[in-house]
Amino acid sequence: MDYSRFLRYLHEHINASGKGGRHIIRFPHSAQYSECLRELRGHRRNSSALRRVRTSALLKALFCPLSPQFLAACQRFGLLVEEDSRIRVHSASSTTAAKERSSSDIPWGVKRIGAPEAWSVSTGHQIRIGVIDTGADYNHPDLQHSLARGINLLNQMTLPYDDNGHGTHIAGTIAAAGGTKGMMGVAPRSIIYPVKAFDHNGSAYVSDIILGIDWCVRNHMQIINMSFGMKSKSQSLQNIIRKAHGAGIVVVASSGNDKRAKSADYPARYPHTISVGATTKDGRIASFSNHGSYIDIYAPGEKITSCWLGGGYHEMNGTSMATSHVSGSIALLLALRPDLKPGEIKRRLRRTARPMQITGARAKGSHGEVHASRLLRGKSTTK
Repeated sequence: MDYSRFLRYLHEHINASGKGGRHIIRFPHSAQYSECLRELRGHRRNSSALRRVRTSALLKALFCPLSPQFLAACQRFGLLVEEDSRIRVHSASSTTAAKERSSSDIPWGVKRIGAPEAWSVSTGHQIRIGVIDTGADYNHPDLQHSLARGINLLNQMTLPYDDNGHGTHIAGTIAAAGGTKGMMGVAPRSIIYPVKAFDHNGSAYVSDIILGIDWCVRNHMQIINMSFGMKSKSQSLQNIIRKAHGAGIVVVASSGNDKRAKSADYPARYPHTISVGATTKDGRIASFSNHGSYIDIYAPGEKITSCWLGGGYHEMNGTSMATSHVSGSIALLLALRPDLKPGEIKRRLRRTARPMQITGARAKGSHGEVHASRLLRGKSTTK
């Protein structure tokens, strides 16, 4: 393939205004990607348009704002082209504004899954968790010992500061370590690496997620928390999640808040993720949660209070909130058993889950609710 010709053509069809569509271009073979990348580095010096092209070495892909006329040309060059779709964070609603917490108050969800009983055995010490979300509040007192530098994919010159709140809420449930003066998360000694891919509206492109996963693999994360989803399938996103899974990373994803049976949003629906549904205080499936055979595990997701912007707290609903409980539980397990593979962890989650009171259509194909202390013991239960 004449990559010089391809890049000249690409230069002519990149929509520098940003008003055109965004697309993902994948190469069938890694050698083709490597050769094109070498050519791209040379051409970028003389082309401001080509400097807008982003790359993923793990996926072997380019991300470009392309005019529609170029798509057929990409196919003529033997390349695989996919629309770079929008994707949003998963939260059913925000129910309560920021509020004070009483001292030594452990959130009900953290108690429900048996995390405090597990802390004498494991606190998730030094487990590295990439949270692909809206960023995190680095000034929150309960997170000051829980956050590493991470990356801001929207502006790599700055830390991944949260301008939405969703990412801070997720980080708090996983790893807050406020002690008696603040909030405690499920795995208070684990380390959150915020990967800011979502803007202040909680919206991102699939390419931003792919670059976030690429970063997590290169920086040796052990868990990736993905509390977001979309209705359409992305082959590119599925491919890179498969690569993360192959690298030994546990990928945990929220199933969605559409109240649907036999359904889950992508990426939770992909086989290499752990798909999470939400439960209520009485251990029932939350009214908003997707449910059924696509859900691997359930966790508390209704009226979940966690860290929020400005050093405060906020109550939220959603399978996003459930996912953070599962990621924290896996961190507790990995601190004890770092040798466990992602597939083994998924099976162990299901085997040790707390059975739920489910009747009727919701019972069919449904798994149980995560229980951290049982997960660490590795023993199934019928209680």
